[in-house]
Amino acid sequence: MLKSSEQDVQKVFTRRALVLAGGKLALIGALGARLYYLQVVEADRYELMSRDNQFNLELLQPIRGRILDRNGVALADNQDNFRVEIVREQTDDVAATLSALRSIIEVPDWDVRRVLKDVKRKRAFVPVTVVENLTRDEIARVAVNAPYLPGIRIEVGRSRRYPFADTAVHITGYVAAVSESELTGDPVLELPDFRIGKSGIERLHDLEMRGTAGRRQVEVNALGRIIRKLPGEDGEPGRDIQLTLDINLQRYATERLARGTAERLPTEDPRAQLALAQADPALREAYADRQTVLINADGKVVEAESGSVVVMDVHTGDLRALASAPGYDPNPFNRGLSAKDWEELQANPRGPFTNKSVAGQYPPGSTFKMLVMLAALESGLAGEDTKFYCPGHLTLGDTRFHCWLKHGHGWLDMKQSVAQSCDVYYYELAKRVGIDRISAMARRFGLGEVTGVDLPGERQGLIPTREWKLATRGVPWQQGETLVSSIGQGFMLTTPLQLAVMTARLVNGGKAVTPHLEIRNGTPEPVPDMAVDSRHLEAVRQAMSEVVNGPRGTARAVKGGEGEVKIGGKTGTAQVRRITMADRLSGAYKEEKPWRFRDHALFVGFGPLEAPRYAVSVVVEHGGGGSSMAAPIAADVLREALRIDPIAPPGPTASRDGGKASPDTREKRGG
Repeated sequence: MLKSSEQDVQKVFTRRALVLAGGKLALIGALGARLYYLQVVEADRYELMSRDNQFNLELLQPIRGRILDRNGVALADNQDNFRVEIVREQTDDVAATLSALRSIIEVPDWDVRRVLKDVKRKRAFVPVTVVENLTRDEIARVAVNAPYLPGIRIEVGRSRRYPFADTAVHITGYVAAVSESELTGDPVLELPDFRIGKSGIERLHDLEMRGTAGRRQVEVNALGRIIRKLPGEDGEPGRDIQLTLDINLQRYATERLARGTAERLPTEDPRAQLALAQADPALREAYADRQTVLINADGKVVEAESGSVVVMDVHTGDLRALASAPGYDPNPFNRGLSAKDWEELQANPRGPFTNKSVAGQYPPGSTFKMLVMLAALESGLAGEDTKFYCPGHLTLGDTRFHCWLKHGHGWLDMKQSVAQSCDVYYYELAKRVGIDRISAMARRFGLGEVTGVDLPGERQGLIPTREWKLATRGVPWQQGETLVSSIGQGFMLTTPLQLAVMTARLVNGGKAVTPHLEIRNGTPEPVPDMAVDSRHLEAVRQAMSEVVNGPRGTARAVKGGEGEVKIGGKTGTAQVRRITMADRLSGAYKEEKPWRFRDHALFVGFGPLEAPRYAVSVVVEHGGGGSSMAAPIAADVLREALRIDPIAPPGPTASRDGGKASPDTREKRGG
């Protein structure tokens, strides 16, 4: 028999064994129940999850719609984008492979640093882009050397291309990568190579031009490596946008504006070489990579002019040219602009990012005088035969208001007041008509209001009124401000597009035509009549004809020779700083001034003379005189528009580079 102590130990052991066995049975039961739940109850759910892990949905980037001119010429299209990628798991030494690649094609240092950083962050089988937008010759060199470049592979994508670069950039705009603030939850926006419109037509019609992404399934393993790609659904390409613009006229207008009164010579020309040798170092550096150089009448190198040229069909509102200078090349924005290039564009005092045609605001100068004339005629407060005497100035209270012609024009009627651009005549007329009637007429003809053109960033300018001044300045309107407004100065601000609209409405019979860029399908809506007396509009048109074709007109130098299309118009010269009495007495205002202090040069015109088809407005920033700078540009562009238009009247319409300023316009301030 066991002793009593041994029996107690055996009982304790047996009890503990039973507890452990029971615990094991409970755990096995729980595990079995869990396995039953997962494998039987939840079988369908986990089978679906397994399939989801095996096959991933991949989005295929849609083809972006093109931007076309009126003749179907592509202003923005898509091209093959050849790029080189590297896969880390396929090479023993990424740095050595990159070094070998650099001996074949150019790979910038910052791209090498980026790749070395990216390959460490990503899985070994995920490709990393090294360089893109390679030429076919570069791709061929890489392909030939592929056996010596482990891990390197060539891929083909699509990228945006702007064949006319800076010529049409303010219209087309550009595309660039999606920023974090622009993410909306749409998975397409998160595709690595996806681009969206940032400005111009690209931005305005971005959603329509994006298209619809395609879809396909890819089979992957547990690590996410793609094993195979399965057939999928093709996406829908984006919609093409066709514009009223004529790229040939746009190119001509852009070049003619940039040239101004200078002559463009090949850089190899001896005169160009001499001028460059004598030029300021900064200017010489600016021309370093260019094939041509601009030389003025004194044989000096000059910068290209900046400003705007607008050409508009006076009956339909079609915009045939909308040039803004300087521009910039939008192509680098697609692949990422360097910080240095961005800073240079931002620092340019001539504002290459601004679309001056719709967002540049300038005093209209004497181009505004036709509206003062029309306000006087419509109100009955003056007639075509109303005459005023111009002694060269007008005194109001203790202030003297000067005419641009120091000794005055003498007696003038209304037609000659426009032809010779007499400021004193409009001071007198403004005293009769008043600012209220002048402002109301200006608004009827499209000034001080957005035109609604289909481009982003349009500004409305400013047509001042008594109420506006009291609300913004807190002081009442003064009669002297009415006088200054009558010659398009003071608070007055307009855009080049508004000036083209004003001109079109003046010469098309008083129809409230509005400008547009996109070609409209279907029957056009009737253009509203402005209910302006046709006799008064004809008087304005005759006065504008006298400006160019009359013996004393301020733009008679661009009249044109035998066989050239006859045009009409109005010059304008807008001050950017006030001429003080001390300046006038000393003659300092006649001296050469720094560029930013020079007057703006303006011209508005139309052609042909007897049957107007196109209106044009030209603004040359700090260009000097309207008659010497803007009028020749406008005349050339108008004649070019009529030359290339197949509907233009038969006969020679060759463009010309207008003549010299007439003697009585050299000191011109009002126009």
